[in-house]
Amino acid sequence: MNQRVEIPVPVNVRLPTAPPPPSLSDGERTRLRERIKRLLEERNAVLVAHYYVDEDLQRLAEETGGCVADSLEMARFGNAHPARTLVVAGVRFMGETAKILNPEKRVLMPTLEAECSLDLGCPADQFIPFCDAHPDRQVVVYSNTSAEVKARADWVVTSSIAVKLIEHLKARGEKILWAPDKHLGKYLQRLTGADMLIWNAACVVHDEFKGLALAALKRQNPDAAIIAHPESPAAVLDQADLIGSTSQLIQAAKDLPNKKLIVATDRGIFYKMHQAAPDKILMEAPTAGEGATCESCAHCPWMAMNALTNLAETLETGANEVHVEEAVRVKALRATQRMLDFARSIQQKSHGD
Repeated sequence: MNQRVEIPVPVNVRLPTAPPPPSLSDGERTRLRERIKRLLEERNAVLVAHYYVDEDLQRLAEETGGCVADSLEMARFGNAHPARTLVVAGVRFMGETAKILNPEKRVLMPTLEAECSLDLGCPADQFIPFCDAHPDRQVVVYSNTSAEVKARADWVVTSSIAVKLIEHLKARGEKILWAPDKHLGKYLQRLTGADMLIWNAACVVHDEFKGLALAALKRQNPDAAIIAHPESPAAVLDQADLIGSTSQLIQAAKDLPNKKLIVATDRGIFYKMHQAAPDKILMEAPTAGEGATCESCAHCPWMAMNALTNLAETLETGANEVHVEEAVRVKALRATQRMLDFARSIQQKSHGD
């Protein structure tokens, strides 16, 4: 197997210190939801929400003709939808991706402070010189990166198509520089045998899943299937019955025969999993302790910043608009469009077109 190299020191990422959104009474929640529905219609806007945000926002996106999806499908949906304003409930890179693909549209977010540890862990001023030092490698970056990092990349990729893309590049004889998630990078390298130089960053949620505690939880629930996102550490992935992207995990919840599922990804996904498989018992993979009680904190603190309150305020005032410098956008569009085109080619092959 080819040698794998990582940069030696990860970038220090600080968790947000802002207080969580205020709790709401049922009446306040109902009034906000109706206000947001009215504003979406008045502003010719559509709500695009990630699986990891609060279920109130996911439900609202569904009810108003929007989209609840992984980052790849969010990008596709926003690009195809005729609305003049895209409201992205997620983290900053998702809003930037929407703007990269839709420069003519206004892109708003409930808050611009919703970052991503993978994005923060791969700053452009450090990543670009690293790429320049390895000109013989195809630069493949995860979608969880800034517009500036995407602008330096040859390819953007999401977890749903990452394996197929790396296999494609390996078949072409390419050497790869991968960023930013080290766990996903190592998983891809193990699976494909590709020559990969891997950046050293991790998701603060998935990085906390514990292999030993997971094994203990499995012993207590031997009939449960373990499903995991590939951003999880190898000690977790090695125990998984299925490894996949967020959309693939939701499909697995529906397809697997097991009544119980231990899920190693952000617990925000449980909303769509319950829809897909209402009869299943969903358990969070442990992030701390002995794992028996699964006292887990498996939820992104930045995703949690999205709320009905700041969504309504954004629609009312037009605040939190996403801007991407045009020169950066044009460069980032090249690699992002290649992702969409590659994903489309996979879909066509799967349908025999």
